Amino acid sequence: MSLVFILTVAGLVILASASSELGKIKFNDSYYFLKHQVLFGLLFGLAGFIAAYFMPYKNYRPISFALLILSIILLALVFTKFGVVAGGASRWIKLGPIVFQPAELLKLTFILYLAAWLSNPKMNRGEDFWAGFMPFVLISGFIATLLLLQPATSTVMILMGSGMAMYFISGAKMTHILIVIAAGIAALGLVIWATPYRLQRIMTFVNPHSDTGGAAYQINQSLNAIGSGGLFGVGYGRSTSKSSYLPDPINDSIFAVAAEEMGFIGAGVIVILFGLLVFKIFRLAKNLRDKFGQLILVGFGSLVALQSIVNMGALSGLLPLTGVPLPFVSYGGTALAVLLTLSGIAVNISRHA
Repeated sequence: MSLVFILTVAGLVILASASSELGKIKFNDSYYFLKHQVLFGLLFGLAGFIAAYFMPYKNYRPISFALLILSIILLALVFTKFGVVAGGASRWIKLGPIVFQPAELLKLTFILYLAAWLSNPKMNRGEDFWAGFMPFVLISGFIATLLLLQPATSTVMILMGSGMAMYFISGAKMTHILIVIAAGIAALGLVIWATPYRLQRIMTFVNPHSDTGGAAYQINQSLNAIGSGGLFGVGYGRSTSKSSYLPDPINDSIFAVAAEEMGFIGAGVIVILFGLLVFKIFRLAKNLRDKFGQLILVGFGSLVALQSIVNMGALSGLLPLTGVPLPFVSYGGTALAVLLTLSGIAVNISRHA
């Protein structure tokens, strides 16, 4: 998984530049966010990677349900006194000195559980309506509801999209797939229609020049940052957007900062690295005979693909803004730790399957 190593190191380098001004302003330390990412993301992620590398992946099968239940309990805790509200959303919990995002952990446990559940050799859950389709819809719907209440609409779309890819690969009937897609689109449309800020994002995507100082501010500033990078960029550390007018330069908008500093060439390299990683994961999944390992890889590959496409596509004006972080690059210790742990599982699968 050399590509994971390259993306992780590149992410830290990009974060060091993107967060320097913000760290200096808030904490009088230009490297505050980089240090935090290394301490609570990289170190925990490396520990998870090493543990997953040596632990046979089939050992996750009997404990996958317990891990999912634990993740759901932690997800529900964001609505209690342990929850931390930031930016109008309840997505974090604080347990003593530790603050983390349960939704990121859920990505790992949901993939493991779904892979174990769909690969059960005693039941054909991919094709059976009552033993496969209905439980899949109910479990996914329950998790999606908890995430929407935070709110975390983008996480719902990415997690459910990854789950749908796994369900499809497991041998599900096309009619079941189409029903789920239709129901998902209808439910998402209803949620967007019922919440003004979500509807506003769609309207901004349709007409990004309608309110450049309000709802369309981020997408316009993102496009300005990307455009100002030109072919070769303004130079590492020389972005002007990160310190003045680009919202959330260390998380949602970090790709725009990278494109401004490294230009079209640098941004293209990032896109290629993600494309190669996803291609290698899917190719490994295709060559596997073990269904459990295959489904884990499909879930991991779909997660990285959807998250990177949505993030870079939204900042480029090709998709509505959703607040999705860029895998391995955006600031967020829980997300990096989970991705590195999944990478360790993928390497273990390649060694044992």
